[in-house]
Amino acid sequence: MDPLELIAQLRDAVNGLSLPSNITNDTVLTSLQLTTTCFSISIGEQRCQCEPPFSWPCEVCESIQACSDVSPVTCTCLNGFPPNQQFCGLDTINTICPVSTTSSITVSSTNLSTLPQPDVRSLSVIIDIEFDPLFNDVTNPVYVTFSDVVNTQAEIHIPELLSAEITNFSPGSTIGNFEITASTTIQDPDVEALLAAILNSLRNSFPVVFESPIALDFQPPVIFNGQTLVVTCGPPPENLEILPTSVEWRLDGVPIVEDEEHIISQDGRVATFTILNYFFTDNGFYECELLGLNFIFRQSSNGEFAFVETPIIQVRPLLMNTLCEVGQQVSLECSVQSPFQVEFPAFPVAGIGSTVQNQLPITDCSITELMVICQVSDFNEFSQTITVRLFTDVVFTCVDDPDFGNGFVNDTGRASCRGEDVGEMTAICRESGEWEDREDNCIHQRIAPLLLQSMFLTEMDLEEFLDTLSQTVLDLSMEVADSPNNIMAVVTILDNVGIFVTDFLIEISQESMEDILLTTGVLTIAEARPSWDILNARAVAEILGPRIVRPRNESISSLLLFSLESITSRLINATFSIETPLILLNKTTFIDSFNADFNSTVEIEILETNATTNLTVITFESMDNVLPARDENNSTNRTVNGRVVLLQSSAIVDNITFIFDIINDTLTTPQCVFWNFSLFEGLGGWDEEGCRLVGRENETVTCQCDHLTSFSVLMSPFAPRNRILDFITFIGVAISLASLVICLIIEAVIWKKVRRSTTSYLRHVSIVNIAVSLLIANIWFIIGSSISENEMRNPSACTAATFFIHFFYLALFFWMFASALLLFYRTVSVFEGGLSKTTMLIIGFCLGYGAPLVIAVITIAVTAPDNTYIQETVVCWLNWNQSRALLAFVIPALLIVFINFIILIVVIIKILQSRGMAHTAQQDDKYALLVIGRSLAALTPFFGITWSLGVGTLLNPRNLGIHIAFAFFNSLQGFFILVFGTLLDKKVRSEISLKSLTSGTRTTSGNSSSGWQFFRNLGKRGGNNVSSSDSGFGSSNQPQTVSESVPHNNSGLDSEAINT
Repeated sequence: MDPLELIAQLRDAVNGLSLPSNITNDTVLTSLQLTTTCFSISIGEQRCQCEPPFSWPCEVCESIQACSDVSPVTCTCLNGFPPNQQFCGLDTINTICPVSTTSSITVSSTNLSTLPQPDVRSLSVIIDIEFDPLFNDVTNPVYVTFSDVVNTQAEIHIPELLSAEITNFSPGSTIGNFEITASTTIQDPDVEALLAAILNSLRNSFPVVFESPIALDFQPPVIFNGQTLVVTCGPPPENLEILPTSVEWRLDGVPIVEDEEHIISQDGRVATFTILNYFFTDNGFYECELLGLNFIFRQSSNGEFAFVETPIIQVRPLLMNTLCEVGQQVSLECSVQSPFQVEFPAFPVAGIGSTVQNQLPITDCSITELMVICQVSDFNEFSQTITVRLFTDVVFTCVDDPDFGNGFVNDTGRASCRGEDVGEMTAICRESGEWEDREDNCIHQRIAPLLLQSMFLTEMDLEEFLDTLSQTVLDLSMEVADSPNNIMAVVTILDNVGIFVTDFLIEISQESMEDILLTTGVLTIAEARPSWDILNARAVAEILGPRIVRPRNESISSLLLFSLESITSRLINATFSIETPLILLNKTTFIDSFNADFNSTVEIEILETNATTNLTVITFESMDNVLPARDENNSTNRTVNGRVVLLQSSAIVDNITFIFDIINDTLTTPQCVFWNFSLFEGLGGWDEEGCRLVGRENETVTCQCDHLTSFSVLMSPFAPRNRILDFITFIGVAISLASLVICLIIEAVIWKKVRRSTTSYLRHVSIVNIAVSLLIANIWFIIGSSISENEMRNPSACTAATFFIHFFYLALFFWMFASALLLFYRTVSVFEGGLSKTTMLIIGFCLGYGAPLVIAVITIAVTAPDNTYIQETVVCWLNWNQSRALLAFVIPALLIVFINFIILIVVIIKILQSRGMAHTAQQDDKYALLVIGRSLAALTPFFGITWSLGVGTLLNPRNLGIHIAFAFFNSLQGFFILVFGTLLDKKVRSEISLKSLTSGTRTTSGNSSSGWQFFRNLGKRGGNNVSSSDSGFGSSNQPQTVSESVPHNNSGLDSEAINT
């Protein structure tokens, strides 16, 4: 302990005693005073001094060399012990001490307690050698050398020096602590000169360190993300005899390695450290060392230096078009995040704050454009410009959009992002009066700087960067999952990391790999699937249209997998496992063969590698949300039905077996595949080359491949392709198309005959439109199938085909509904009055085509912007999994079937209750209504059964019986319309027979058979006989002449049958 400090403690202890105090029964201590203290200052050297107001008399001062505080009569300090250990006292002055000068001395009586106290400074210097406790031995060479230098230099540089004493040596390299005492106040410049002189002297024996009291210089003193920072070190004080030959920089005690982003330079006694792009990984405590011969000049930052978060300015509006009116005021708003504040420099009245508003006055319409700047207070380099364009006597095409305001055709509108996003939104004004082609480059403000920094990575900051990336993405998991732009930004970051570690051969630690897997896990959660659907659909659209230029042409989903493969290839060579909520990584080493079960979902077996092999296996639980299920043909409607597994090996593996647990056991037709990055011009897709299906057992699929990459299993979500289904579909569709064509031909032949009765006319109008709708729908169905099976997908053509299939299938049902409404109306109303034929035709066409058009347009308008109109794999039919667009067909169709059933029941009840119908209705109308009822009674349950089976294929896709039944009924719809809508009408058959016989007897004899004989026989067996006579067409086996073939009113067919 420092002797002076010990004396001070002793003095305090004495003064703190409570007196009087009993020492023994006979002794009482009434007072105690500290008068004299003695201590060693070096080997063989002691010092004694008196406590005020005590002193030694002059004779004592003469016998022992007094310190510099000698007075003419007394002294209070001796360089040694006083004779006879005499204590300091209060005796009056007996002797005048001799004076060594010729000057006369005036002796005055002075109160000794007012004598000035000595000034003491505790100092230290750093000797750059390893500390040894033996240095504190006064005989140690280090101690001796240090003591000599300190005493010598203290005598030179400290005025009125009383003493310079070595206190001790302590660790931290080796720190030499000493104390100087002077009778007068010690000045700081003297101390600085002393320390410099000590260091200059010590460097001849030891390497020494000078700690600069001045902090490093940072320019600019306030730094923002991505800016350039210059840190200056030195120069050392002029009295330090140092000429630096090199420089070292440290950040938080870690040496800084120069790279492309961190540049170190030195110019004589000054060094600079330049950070070209400053990021959060550069925050910390900075140290610089200028190195010379046995000398180090050390300078550090004043605490931790850190960047300031970049201000994000949002303005409303960003670009505005408005009609100019003098005196008009335009509302402007500008905001920034805390703790910054913004202002409009041109409008001080608006004030300063986190959000400021201002009214921009319009004073002159000859000015066509006004620009108003909003800037951050105290940081004017951050600003946003609001542009207001003024127009006169114009009409805007797009008006008062909340984001883009007004605009003309083909104008590009611009708007600031909302909330915590940064970037800009754009849109184009179209002739429709809407801002279309909306795009936004908005990403979250916490992700944007990470995206920027990923382009300037260094080995020094990689680990901290990845840790921050994972924490940020986990904190913003929902914001990332819900935004395709945020997902794209994070994938781009991972891709930049992959490029960096592979280009510069940087190893990825286990901790950093865990951060990468945690980040990737967020990208694969179920909530992110809609965003991935948008990104994947956008990638497909880019193949068919202009491509976005990227360093590589991968889709974002393919790019994610590629970046993970790149990063994994640089994983450190060790055995370990990492388990995150959605991803499992195992890295191991094996010899010859390998077999393991990963997370009980994938089993991998490798045979005979004949070498020590390092194997990395990454199992993704939900990568199916990311990678689209498109194969090398890009034409199958399949699903990723197993875990996606990424494998990398240090040796060549040409025989690997996978056993996948299937996710959905309702799917069939497994296909063993790997992700081929080169398919579809770099878009990527599943490819089965080099992989084969070994078998499926219970709920597992076994695959065997001859190479390594990323693998999985594709399976079909519908019934497998089956010869029976193909046969039924091909034959049924052919029959249906032929039947519809025959139906339309028959209607064309007899059209003039069916116009005599309004009800009959309207019935045939419905039948024709039902047949036309189904015929066109089937034609578009064939076109859509051709598009779906094409090797190169065309989403636009597929969307068009789906729209027309949807529209015309709905038209089929709505025309059936129109027929049912006609039957209902004619049954419950008076036939002689009511709606006219024209009115009912208008209603029929509005219902038959108008309602389907509205439903089809609304469906495509709602789902197409999200790319969920058609099925995921570009199969030309309404989407089910994402948007449930198929309900826009199923619900109206089955609802019409249900309503038609109700109408039929009501009509039957009405007929049974009103037997007088025949007396109130015309005969033709009565018959037409009976035919309508009979057709609806047959077609309604038929179509109801057909599309109920269609719903059944969705609910139970593995049931082959439902698929066969649906294919049968669906493919024969045209045939049923021909039979029940046309041929079962006896008047139609009669007219056909009549025309057939008339045409046939002109060229053939009476015993020639007619092609329509079957229909004539059907007429004879009709349920409603019109005559009891046995005579009629086909009633005689004898040949007939042409004249005999013309029926009369008394023939077997009555006039009703002939004239209708």
